[in-house]
Amino acid sequence: MADLKMPEINSVVIAGNLTKDPTVRETSNGTPVVNFNVAVNRRYKDSHDQWQEDVCYVGVVAWNKLADSCSNRLKRGNAVLIDGELQSRTFKTDDNKSRTIVEIKAKRIQFLNKLSRNTEEGEKESQSDTSFEDSSFDKFLTDEESDLINKD
Repeated sequence: MADLKMPEINSVVIAGNLTKDPTVRETSNGTPVVNFNVAVNRRYKDSHDQWQEDVCYVGVVAWNKLADSCSNRLKRGNAVLIDGELQSRTFKTDDNKSRTIVEIKAKRIQFLNKLSRNTEEGEKESQSDTSFEDSSFDKFLTDEESDLINKD
């Protein structure tokens, strides 16, 4: 019997809202990295035909220019669409126990909130033209979702 080779596919696309502000840091060699969690809501009908809602919390990590863009643009509550791959990593806790987590290593992030025009100090925010701000996912939104995003 011939050996079958499984395809090596690891791809994730997910949309959700940040649960808190991103954690921004640099590696020892100066590479920027940002970590954050998103809450992803799922609506379904239960056995009594009633609508229920479930929330899944997913960790995300972004590196290099994408990390810089995230650190400048994201805060708690922001909506994002993430394209990436799953990765697992193991680390030691403070009490020296091993812990393994699975998170999304982001390749692309679509920021779904509009940039505010002014900062708290009243200064004009600069808007950079990067592919991370592309609005090409807007065509997939319903009118109601689009209205919610464009409330600003």
